[in-house]
Amino acid sequence: MPVANIDGIMTHYEVVGSGPPLLMFAPGGFDAHRQQWTRLGVYAQTRMLEHLSAGYQCILFDRRECGESGGRVERVTWSHFAAQGKGLLEHLNIERAHLMGGCMGCSPVVSFAVAWPRAVRSMILYWPVGGARYRINAQMRFAEHLAFAQQFGLDEVVRIAGEGKPFNREPRGGPWASPLRHDRAFAEAFVKQNIEEYRNIVESMARTLFDRDTAPGAEPEDLLRLRTRALIVPGHDASHATSAARYLEECLQESEYWDVMVDGQTEGAVARRLLQFLGSTHDL
Repeated sequence: MPVANIDGIMTHYEVVGSGPPLLMFAPGGFDAHRQQWTRLGVYAQTRMLEHLSAGYQCILFDRRECGESGGRVERVTWSHFAAQGKGLLEHLNIERAHLMGGCMGCSPVVSFAVAWPRAVRSMILYWPVGGARYRINAQMRFAEHLAFAQQFGLDEVVRIAGEGKPFNREPRGGPWASPLRHDRAFAEAFVKQNIEEYRNIVESMARTLFDRDTAPGAEPEDLLRLRTRALIVPGHDASHATSAARYLEECLQESEYWDVMVDGQTEGAVARRLLQFLGSTHDL
């Protein structure tokens, strides 16, 4: 599998299909790796990657701190996630691409569009995360990790991470669970940190990533200035509140909201809607 060094972080990626480039920010929360497009929930059920790759160069990658990609202990923001995607496009010598985000991948997509609007042909935002319950649960996950780290130490965090569960399934392993598991040098450096400095990083990361009861990722004033075409597909559960999708519709002036319930998002319907939208943006 190809690997790109993006700002010192090894990023595992793959390219599926041919045609106009489509950079895809994976779903899966803190387990956002490229296989989720074919294994996870609605993405697997609708086989959207299979349909998209028939006409587009789909660029899949493991988000930093996820899958086989590396990471770095720092206050990670949505801008960091967006910059990884921009760096991957530069590595592939692609100046402009369609962007697609699934689940938590929608937040770096809008952050990317705010930072580099000329590099974005269009955006698909599929089941954007958000809502009060999503914020509460996300912040609780970080709090549980910190409580465990402070009580038992960073060595125990590494041990828990080694059991193989991602942060969203096992909070005690923390947001760096994946690189802790597969990168011995990273793990050795991790346990040498000052626990209080680590606490400050984690607390500020949780507070700034999940700072609102709607879709996170970019400030509303910045979204309101965007003139990038967008298709918004709503979810409807504790992590993907429909209100978060409606919020993005309100803020993105050139957006189309696909007003269909989750049970109506069948394979055929999804394929037709996504391809129709992408086809309508070819001349942009």
